[in-house]
Amino acid sequence: MHIKKIMIVDDLPGVAYTVKYGLEKLDSDFNVLRVESGKKCLELLENNQIPDLILLDIMMPEMNGWEVARKLRENLEWRKIPIIFLTAIEDETSKITGSIIGKDYIEKPFEITDLKEKIDKTLKEST
Repeated sequence: MHIKKIMIVDDLPGVAYTVKYGLEKLDSDFNVLRVESGKKCLELLENNQIPDLILLDIMMPEMNGWEVARKLRENLEWRKIPIIFLTAIEDETSKITGSIIGKDYIEKPFEITDLKEKIDKTLKEST
């Protein structure tokens, strides 16, 4: 089987830790990299650490998830990386925007099994 590289970009270490270890426990083919900021995400991409999928928090300091997603979509190589937005924002505009810019959207708090289902579906659609 192919190891699926997933990058979680979230400024809250507890969320990133829970997602990383929850996903890796559910699926041994998942290799989850925790990244604490949008800026660090872009630095890793510039250094050719390209994941199969990005889990991207919307509300982060310095550079929010919408800004990170815009930069991803501006780059020819990065624009093909599927994005699932993770956020506590529950307004309809964010849901619609998340569905348009990214592949999917999930509200915090969420069940790790629900997130895994979204990841599996997204990865299947992007191959």
